[in-house]
Amino acid sequence: MKQSAVQGTGNRRKPQLSFWQIWNMSFGFLGIQFGFALQGGFMSRIFQTLGAEKDALPLLWIAAPLTGLLVQPVIGYLSDRTWHPLFGRRRPYFLVGAVLSSLALLAMPHSSVLWMAAGLLWVLDASINISMEPFRALVADKLDERQRSYGFVLQTLIIGVGTWVASNLPWFVAQLGVANEAGPGVVPPSVKVAFSIGAFVFLASILVTVLTTREDPPADLQRFREERLQGKGLVAEILHSIAHMPRQMLAIGIVQFFSWLAFFSMWSMATPGLTEHVFKAPAPDPAAFDMAVPGQAAAFQSANAAFQNAADLVGSYMGYYGLSSMLVALLLSWYAARRPLNRRLVHFVSLLAGGIGFVSMYYVSSPAWLIGSFALVGVAWASILSMPYALLASCVEPAKMGVYMGIFNMFIVIPQIVAATMLGPSLRAFFHNEPIHALVISGVSLILGALCLVRVHEPAHDVAAVPAN
Repeated sequence: MKQSAVQGTGNRRKPQLSFWQIWNMSFGFLGIQFGFALQGGFMSRIFQTLGAEKDALPLLWIAAPLTGLLVQPVIGYLSDRTWHPLFGRRRPYFLVGAVLSSLALLAMPHSSVLWMAAGLLWVLDASINISMEPFRALVADKLDERQRSYGFVLQTLIIGVGTWVASNLPWFVAQLGVANEAGPGVVPPSVKVAFSIGAFVFLASILVTVLTTREDPPADLQRFREERLQGKGLVAEILHSIAHMPRQMLAIGIVQFFSWLAFFSMWSMATPGLTEHVFKAPAPDPAAFDMAVPGQAAAFQSANAAFQNAADLVGSYMGYYGLSSMLVALLLSWYAARRPLNRRLVHFVSLLAGGIGFVSMYYVSSPAWLIGSFALVGVAWASILSMPYALLASCVEPAKMGVYMGIFNMFIVIPQIVAATMLGPSLRAFFHNEPIHALVISGVSLILGALCLVRVHEPAHDVAAVPAN
């Protein structure tokens, strides 16, 4: 493999990093996950509050995967070719994405009409992607093969914390006395406060990584500059990299397709599916009530309060998949710090567990049982956020780590686009427009992803590297 100054590390053995060095370089993911968890747990609630029909929700979400499809390969390409003497290669993108994401989070719950919320979702997802993609490349940049599983699992631990806390924010804020309901077409104050907290955490956690993590400059800065000027160009380089992606990357990508189709279906349809099927409190349609009639107005307020409270609890129960993933990540990080993981086997078992968790939601007779269902989903989530990237980093040329991490995320966003366009029509055509079946589809998809791991090979490992003290 040709040595390139663009990356500056080549095949040389990198120094082992301590726990706190790996923790600090990954800490920004706390904020990124606050953004994703608030988006994933409560965007459908905002859409429904603004009058969206439940079968239109997946299509309203299409902005998110379309943005990722366009943004992530571009940001990966650019970050591979960036070097700033103060901020390094990846950190400029962390910072720009964090500022834009925080502004979008502040504005999102103040949307007054549906098209405004959909547009802000586009801005929010683009901004989160600007920050997120370089974080994956940073772990591969700084960690030797012996520590990469540990590094990606530690990232997953931080993501789990962020998912659990952010998913419970509207419920927690409501418990402090902030109103959890509002008039027709108005997002409740509890959601507005939760998104404001998320904006602060996003920016603050990214700053921790930016200020505590140092990136190594290219070994030959002059050669790095020359290669940057002599490159194929953005579009040509991305297309060339897609055409020549490693076979292992394609095999992992197929697994990713089924994994992310499952989670997109959950994010877009869990609120309508569970509020209706488990809590028996679907979102009321304001057009069905005559607000000029006192009894009708009171009936709407009662139905809306029941939906908003149920939506709070759905978000809170969804937080358990973050808590579960955090515990699984702790176990995996403890193990990975001592001996090599069989990444393929871990991923296979985890995806099966998540599939069972999703399917079980259809049979839940009491809301409390959702804790167990989401806990199983969290096992899959912990693995999805770590094992595929650890498997991928072993087969990618270091000089193109950023662009390949961006391209790899096409296997994340393409299934989301498929779900966004096909899920609503499928529910209407085959499942009587009952959104709970979207979660059953999620379960089947994860099980199919697990079976596709037969085409993924487990690379050889060095002796596991324990983080320095």
